[in-house]
Amino acid sequence: MSIRAILAMAAASAALVAGPAGAQTAAGDDQASYLALATAAGAKAVALSPRADGGVVVGGTLDGQQFALAVPKAWNHQVLLFAHGYSMPDSPVAVSTDPVDKDPALGLFKLAYGQGFAVGHSAYAKAGVGVEAGAKATLRLEGLAERLGATRAYVGGGSMGGSIVMALIEQHPKTFAGGLSACGVTQGWEQEIGGLIDMRAAYNYFTRGTPYALPGEQDLARSALPTLPPAGSTTPPATFQTTQVLKIASPIIRLFADARRDPSGPAAVIIRKVSSLTPFDPDPAAFVFPLVTAGLGMDDMRATFGGNVYGNRGKTYASPALTAAEAATLNRDIQRIDADKAAVAYARVWHRTEGVFSVPLVAVHNQIDALVPYAQAEGLEAAVTAHGDPKLLTLITVPPLRAAIPGAGVDGYVHCGFTPDQMASAWSALRSQVEKR
Repeated sequence: MSIRAILAMAAASAALVAGPAGAQTAAGDDQASYLALATAAGAKAVALSPRADGGVVVGGTLDGQQFALAVPKAWNHQVLLFAHGYSMPDSPVAVSTDPVDKDPALGLFKLAYGQGFAVGHSAYAKAGVGVEAGAKATLRLEGLAERLGATRAYVGGGSMGGSIVMALIEQHPKTFAGGLSACGVTQGWEQEIGGLIDMRAAYNYFTRGTPYALPGEQDLARSALPTLPPAGSTTPPATFQTTQVLKIASPIIRLFADARRDPSGPAAVIIRKVSSLTPFDPDPAAFVFPLVTAGLGMDDMRATFGGNVYGNRGKTYASPALTAAEAATLNRDIQRIDADKAAVAYARVWHRTEGVFSVPLVAVHNQIDALVPYAQAEGLEAAVTAHGDPKLLTLITVPPLRAAIPGAGVDGYVHCGFTPDQMASAWSALRSQVEKR
């Protein structure tokens, strides 16, 4: 999932609950053959849904996970698969049943489908952090597309999906002809989760005892609030999750509102100090998105990775926004946690970028992103320069985009804020590099 706004995650997830369409007969013997081919490839509950443009959507499940693959009438026998980004733990695990009409790929599916490409995506075995699950699901879907007649496969991904792209092209160098990461975790999870934890630690420290303090559990290694309603509750899970998001977001929004009213007051000072200690900008969305992700997702992260991926034990926090005395007190009193070796090892497999791959990769990133900092793109570039072939990497940096934060009444930097023209340029660059090889 690519998350465009964490405040809209619960509603977005609920909109994707619908399962595969009922079995229908597609026009044309070539399309009808997809049913038998998909079944022979191991797909279950396979259904063909004809599209008005003459194409067909092949849907069903692979290893228990829902998938949807749209094949145009005049198929060029190439396929673009897209790995979605992070989703809230305990949210429904599903994908849109028509990847063209409900394009989850930042406009790439509509564009590629119109050029004759089949396009598709798969649900993962779990919500929350799921690089391993997403890579395996996408790899299974590539195998199915190959059985249907694909002779060349591209892989794209947004946010966490960018990490999945890196895992696939580095671990399966002969499967995909090229990769495209948008706003992706393209360096690694030690850095991304480390930024979330540093943000939460600094925010908790400077807001302790103020109206801006976050609710719930304060331990950095734990989620602040649960993502499922208590046993016996009649509240729908999606409604409950939206409420939990707002509980965390509300004091942050109040902090920024007070800072706007008094740019030199205590709220503005807190924002300046917190931001100076983290990779995130002094912006409402760049505080809300990381703190909601950490506040509702840390239990899932620990369970997925097998412990803490990042520890701040021994780290010296320093900032020009702090006096020497303030820095000393901060480093004495800020909460400390330790990284777990097993969790770090797992995160490096799923996935820390090594920078070594043999196919073209295009990475597009906003100069300022509310959830995945630009440092992830810089880390990718450094790894490729040090260990790989820089000619295979095209890094496209685009200006930040601002938009309203759902339900907050304020604007902030967008996570994955790309225009259709920017995504079209990235896709064109990737195609050009692949086709001239």
